[in-house]
Amino acid sequence: MNAPNLDFDSLKLTTYFGERQRVENQFLADRLLGLYAQREIATSVMLRGIGGFGIRHHLRSDQTLSLSEDPPVAVVAVDAKAKIDVLLPHVLDLKRRGLLTLERSRRVVDTAGIRLPEELNEAAKLTIYVGRQQRSSGTPAFRAVCDLLYRRGLDGASVFLGVDGTVGGRRQRARFFDRNTDVPMMIIAVGDGPKISRVVPELSALVDDAVMTLERVRVCKRDGQLFERPHALPGVDEHGLSLWQKLMVVTSESALYDGEPIHRALLRKLRESDHARGATVLRGMWGFHGDHRPHGDKLFQLARRVPTMTVIVDTPENIARSFDVADEVTREQGLVTSEMVPAALTRDGDTDHGGTRLARHDY
Repeated sequence: MNAPNLDFDSLKLTTYFGERQRVENQFLADRLLGLYAQREIATSVMLRGIGGFGIRHHLRSDQTLSLSEDPPVAVVAVDAKAKIDVLLPHVLDLKRRGLLTLERSRRVVDTAGIRLPEELNEAAKLTIYVGRQQRSSGTPAFRAVCDLLYRRGLDGASVFLGVDGTVGGRRQRARFFDRNTDVPMMIIAVGDGPKISRVVPELSALVDDAVMTLERVRVCKRDGQLFERPHALPGVDEHGLSLWQKLMVVTSESALYDGEPIHRALLRKLRESDHARGATVLRGMWGFHGDHRPHGDKLFQLARRVPTMTVIVDTPENIARSFDVADEVTREQGLVTSEMVPAALTRDGDTDHGGTRLARHDY
């Protein structure tokens, strides 16, 4: 039964592509965010990546010149299913290389005495959207949020700085010589259901008008401790629609695997494998996981301590194999989660893999 404080009729549309891709005389990212503003999409945010590869296995990383020429980006849009359904054909008309995913998202509409549905009791992913310069009692909102989530014992939270997006249907893009107050930031937190349900009302009181969404997730591993592997999902649902899965691997940029930053080692091993279709690495600016207190960069430090998040979307069979790789490189540090993705489409020129019809599977 649906919880009355959650809107179950929401979708999250995420696109991954190279920032320098163009549509006619305009960058694809700019065209996409302009489309979201035109359609008054409630919440969207564009995040710049620091590494990744796609179906052609062409590597872009923060160690190569190709990154400065064409860094990977992720653009997330959340709104009612009816609006996303109308938007989707226009997004697909921008035929370019990249990955598109659709996920069911539950938007928090009433934080008083929040009650989670049964499927979120194991664990939930809570995404919070705040403004860059938004503050809470004089403290930057993103720090206040992370401090609260840490005190309440969540498994982890990472803050990502948006460079463009829509807030309440209006476009807000970062500009030089501007405070960029309303440019959106995205905070992704994971924890067990009861902790999430208790902290949501506190977050609402802490940060006015913050948009919050909930999704089902499994915490697979944290700081070397294996809890559970990703759910063993079938390749298709009962109607023959493809099922997909997503791994998210969060580590500190300073955390190493055999002398190499974990996110680089993971990207390299996945790219060298014979199964992974692609991955994108996003750099955060603040966060925590496990018992490590919220932190970011500091002056006069030798290594960056900001979080990195590697996102892998693939078939359940390939995700099981990619998890083995992630398990190896996070043998001592890191947070690994998995979740089902009901629709994914990889586009390479005129060739499509997957589709946009939403699959259903009870697990």
